[in-house]
Amino acid sequence: MTGNSHDDRPDLGRVGVWTFAFDARPAGEARDAAAEIEELGYGALWFGEGFGRDSVSQSWLLLSATRRITVAAGIANIALRDPITMAAAERALNEAHPGRYVLGLGGHRVSDQPIQMDGYAIPSRGRAVTTMGAYLDAMDAVPLASPAPERPPRRMLAALGPKMLDLAAGRTLGAHTYFVTVEHTARAREAMGPDALLAVEQAVVLHPDAARARELAGEHVSFYRTGAAHQIASLRRLGFDEDEIEHGSDRLVDAIVAHGGVEAIERRVRAHFDAGADHVCLQVLTDRPGELPLAEWRELAALTSL
Repeated sequence: MTGNSHDDRPDLGRVGVWTFAFDARPAGEARDAAAEIEELGYGALWFGEGFGRDSVSQSWLLLSATRRITVAAGIANIALRDPITMAAAERALNEAHPGRYVLGLGGHRVSDQPIQMDGYAIPSRGRAVTTMGAYLDAMDAVPLASPAPERPPRRMLAALGPKMLDLAAGRTLGAHTYFVTVEHTARAREAMGPDALLAVEQAVVLHPDAARARELAGEHVSFYRTGAAHQIASLRRLGFDEDEIEHGSDRLVDAIVAHGGVEAIERRVRAHFDAGADHVCLQVLTDRPGELPLAEWRELAALTSL
């Protein structure tokens, strides 16, 4: 059961939060922060998966700490779980928290080579579109015996290129895009058509010092333009040249990260909506590693009424 009916959309609201920050904090702090994010009016709470809590554990933690907000895995890495494990976890989360969980699937690669991060080789399951299609087939084939949820599962795919966007629209609710420009949002909407769900991650920096804000934005961009083959391929498709990808540029940084005050970030969010996004989730970048960006989440909550 793929949950691919575009009519059965989750309630993401217009603006949500995207974060890795929970991983560095104790469970109690993460729970308290999730409850506050819900009370601030955000429609969805997205989180990544790396070397912190695994996606399933994080989902249980955040769903149990909240009452209404949609909790979305952005994304659960398919290279880290057998489809049986993923399908069973998805069913259990949906049964326990009806209508509040979205499973974003990703971790596919542009090649079948593992990637190195912090000295650890993260495995690959193979090339992107073929691998993801086979993984969805395998999840659907699992003869689950646990109680069925009230509603079918809600799945989305991490998608950047046209073939993966097509798979996302055809097999799931739609696409969760990450590290993208407004132009990419327009292309994604055109590729998927009017009905598929398009949830866009937007990195942001709220900082009173413009130079420092751009520096923080540049550090974020540098991580992906130097070490993530799928993001490099996406930047090439968007027209960034090899010098910009290798060395960075203000044009690249400004296209990927919205920085400045709330007004500047609002303009970027509105631009994504105008380009076809249904939902924009804000990833706050700060110069306080390991801390939760509570002050920024509170300030940006003004955008939840867009």
